Amino acid sequence: MGSAKETTTAGRRTGLTALQGTAMYIGAVLGTGVIALPALAADAAGPASLLAWLALVVLSAPLAATFAALGARHPDAGGVSTYARLAFGDRVAGVIGWCFYLAIPAGASAAALFAGAYVEAAVGGGRTTETATAAGLMAIVTASNALGITVAGRLQFALAGLLVVLLLASVALSLPHAHTANLHPFAPHGWTAIGPAAALLVWSFAGWEAITHLAGEFRAPARDIPRATAAAVLVVGVMYLAVAFAVIAVLGPAAADADAPLGALMARGMGGHAKVLAAVVAVLLTLGAMNAYYAGAAKLGAALGRDGAFPAWLGRGSLAGEVPRRSLATVSALAVAALGVVTAARLGVRPLVLMTTGSFVTVYAVGVAAAVRLLPKHGRHRVAVWGAVVAVAIMLAMSGRYLLWPAAVTGAALVYLKFRAGRPDRGAGTPVPAASAPPVAAAAVGDGPVEPTARGS
Repeated sequence: MGSAKETTTAGRRTGLTALQGTAMYIGAVLGTGVIALPALAADAAGPASLLAWLALVVLSAPLAATFAALGARHPDAGGVSTYARLAFGDRVAGVIGWCFYLAIPAGASAAALFAGAYVEAAVGGGRTTETATAAGLMAIVTASNALGITVAGRLQFALAGLLVVLLLASVALSLPHAHTANLHPFAPHGWTAIGPAAALLVWSFAGWEAITHLAGEFRAPARDIPRATAAAVLVVGVMYLAVAFAVIAVLGPAAADADAPLGALMARGMGGHAKVLAAVVAVLLTLGAMNAYYAGAAKLGAALGRDGAFPAWLGRGSLAGEVPRRSLATVSALAVAALGVVTAARLGVRPLVLMTTGSFVTVYAVGVAAAVRLLPKHGRHRVAVWGAVVAVAIMLAMSGRYLLWPAAVTGAALVYLKFRAGRPDRGAGTPVPAASAPPVAAAAVGDGPVEPTARGS
């Protein structure tokens, strides 16, 4: 495939539309946590957990807006790694790229096994069913992304649309069974319990950084990224709040003990077997999240190969319109390997979750720090940036030992970068042409020219 953006027969650029971008965001953020976390939060704080949901919806808005502004201003496959390079230099960029890229295989395995557990609960088959389901999900998202971002975007749009319809239908049909008595007492464990509930829910709002790696794949990044982000924030916020309210108001105290609260909610409103309904939603949620993260990670790996932070062999596919099949194959192989190790060792998903969440919080922290330096010092974006700083500070405080894995990855990245710097072919990647970061992007976020998105530009 050539270096130019794919075009239709009419000469128009192809790529992600605003609607497809919205679907990518929804898939990345509205993850499998919606299946289990409403019950866990209700157990921690009772109906007062709704305040924790609301607070995190509000906090996620400036975080999403900050990454949207960065993506519109610097549309490059490197995503947060590119922002880190522009703000802090190559070494930080390489480290943060490693943290995100190596988090995806572990996170994909955890998510796929999570969905597999719901399928196993519905149809039986034990660990074999769980592993087979996980492997099947990995195969589907790998195939969709191998066919190009347009196919992946269409799949994501279909998945997001079906998922939103199912969730809204389950909420709407179950609400006639709601009782105001289930909201009392509102804070049975005291108001301080809202904090622990919020800590559980933080991980439901990760994902806004994933689509930054696809910023260059939008037909008009400066116009479509802010639109897609705003729409996704609204949809995700409404869906989380609606499901959380319905789970508490309809299921009452039983919500805290439900293994599949969303399935029970759907069964109450739509009839049918709760475990089967939960399995369907789990598969749809997991496909959407994995599809978005595979797409972003594949582009990032190619960008890291291009910029010298990964082997140059991975650099093919970093340009807008190209399919990064080598990077995609690497992500997929690592995810399958992680799945194999966890299955063979019977470790469960907890270690994978800890590795993934710590890495994502690290990526958020560096991305927001870069935004402080790169975005205009005055104007509407500064409010979002400082709101994002507050959100990330809270997430870091809640991460604790989860940061051990990204610390280990940082050490490995620094060793590799030092080794790479001593080689005569260092930095041998494909530089990003100026066309890959269109100057029109500056118009979306205000002031000043767009800065180059690659070393030596």
